[in-house]
Amino acid sequence: MKRAGSRKLWFTLLYAAVMAVMAYVLVYMPTPYLIYRPGSAEEVKPMVSVKDGDPTEQGTFMMTTVSASYANWLMLGLVKGDRNAEVRTKESRLQGSSEDEYAAKQVYYMDNSQSSAIEAAYKKAGVAYRIVPQYIYVLETGAGADPFFHPGDKIVEVDGESVEESDDLQHILKGKQPGDSVAVKLDRKGEGVSGMVKLTTVKDTASGEQRTGFGVGIATLRTIVPESAGHEITFSSTDVGGPSAGLMFTLEIYNQLTPGDLSKGYRIAGTGTINKEGTVGAIGGVGHKIVAADREHAEIFFVPEENAGAAEAKAKQIGTGMKLVSVRTLDDALHYLDALPVKEQ
Repeated sequence: MKRAGSRKLWFTLLYAAVMAVMAYVLVYMPTPYLIYRPGSAEEVKPMVSVKDGDPTEQGTFMMTTVSASYANWLMLGLVKGDRNAEVRTKESRLQGSSEDEYAAKQVYYMDNSQSSAIEAAYKKAGVAYRIVPQYIYVLETGAGADPFFHPGDKIVEVDGESVEESDDLQHILKGKQPGDSVAVKLDRKGEGVSGMVKLTTVKDTASGEQRTGFGVGIATLRTIVPESAGHEITFSSTDVGGPSAGLMFTLEIYNQLTPGDLSKGYRIAGTGTINKEGTVGAIGGVGHKIVAADREHAEIFFVPEENAGAAEAKAKQIGTGMKLVSVRTLDDALHYLDALPVKEQ
């Protein structure tokens, strides 16, 4: 009896150990994969406002997103039958960047997208404006960079001098040598951080020349300031990153800058980058965005010309009644909206 009880206990412990290992492998063990799925189709109007703009909007403009989640082995097994899911490697997303660098770049791309959207809308609406540098933003930290810097830092001062753009930084560092130290003040997530930073040799990406610098990848963030205070634009904070909402931001801003209602009562979704000249650029994950828009009952979807084929294939697959409109420029979208009849409510 004693031996039988001991054997039963041994098998119980072995079973528990096997179950624990299986649970770890299936749920907790890291994998090199991500699962991409349709994200959201969110109304743009609550995200952006023109100070004295025309708020009339019977329909809505919506930006679309892609959801990306880290996958465990259990999720990878379950996702095989989901036609709206896509498995890709983490490296295909990061492309050599660290997680922190990737996050910092997404914040920069969104901020830059908003600035480009404002500028494109101002140009189209004939609003006078000027471009004002705000701060230098740290995108990535190289192997030779001082560990003082983190991706997402804002460089505020160097050796007691205010820094707003890269020209300011080059002026301050002129004449200094690799190995010299300078006092640096940062804004790190709203907190002031100060320290001494050792300079290194960097290669100028524009000229290819060697010079003295911090060894970090930086970008200048700029704000678009209208000559008339009534045309000031405010964006609310958002957890969404990347540049692909540019076109939809521009349409919403232009709608508020001009009298009348561009939406004409329709639920209008879309995607596409935009530059200050109003050129619409290609984006990733268009199929997922088609599904997201369809789930939110969008009636019209603006898609960059380069993504039109993939968008049409996905729209056909899911059987959506949504009208896909291929555009190369902001004007293409505006001409379509101009010709659109007002929707009967």
